[in-house]
Amino acid sequence: MIDYYEFLQISPNADSDTIHRVYRYLAGRLHPDNPESGDAEMFRLLKSAYDVLSNPASRSEYDATCNRDAEAAPLSTSVDFMDTLDGELNRRVGVLAVLYFRRRSNPHAPEVSLAEIEKRMGFPRDYLDFTTWYLVKKGFITRADNSDFTLTAEGVDFVETQRLNLPVLNKLLTDGKVNARSYSAATNRQSNGSPSPIIVPTNGHGLVNEGPGTLDRRTNGGDRRKKSRGRRADD
Repeated sequence: MIDYYEFLQISPNADSDTIHRVYRYLAGRLHPDNPESGDAEMFRLLKSAYDVLSNPASRSEYDATCNRDAEAAPLSTSVDFMDTLDGELNRRVGVLAVLYFRRRSNPHAPEVSLAEIEKRMGFPRDYLDFTTWYLVKKGFITRADNSDFTLTAEGVDFVETQRLNLPVLNKLLTDGKVNARSYSAATNRQSNGSPSPIIVPTNGHGLVNEGPGTLDRRTNGGDRRKKSRGRRADD
């Protein structure tokens, strides 16, 4: 859900006159006919915000929905973020999930402060320094000068392509409901019994992970050709 109050830069307690005044000011700037600052997409979003907040009934329903979202239980109630290896991996997908939700719900203001991440995850920020450093270095998130975090396009791709490979990520993105078939497939792919890595680089051939027991068909094919040529020479 887009935060219309944040978009209009007004207080949730703003009266109808304030909402109307801010709308008219922003409408003049964002209208597509304005050659200097017109923005059709932003104007459409502005119109949606005004339609909701200028109507007492729709505004009341919108406020009630926002309050329910604000009171949602922190992620730590269903995911283990303790200071172990698995906990660190879970913290990474937890941060990605929080930023992904913001990116999808509010694409024009996708930034999330460290304080909000701490509150949403229910985990002290002191334990998130290594987590955020790693995700920044991987290019999945960026950190602004004001310390707000934003999910990058690479981060979006990772979340959307790896959610079924990572049970914890899938759980966070589906409100705690883990698909049993996806969970089994993700765990069984690891022949050595170890958990799937949270962050894995993708090589140029589209392979996400090549474990110790993974065979390279191209190399094996070359070996078979050599053996075949060797047998013909012997004949």
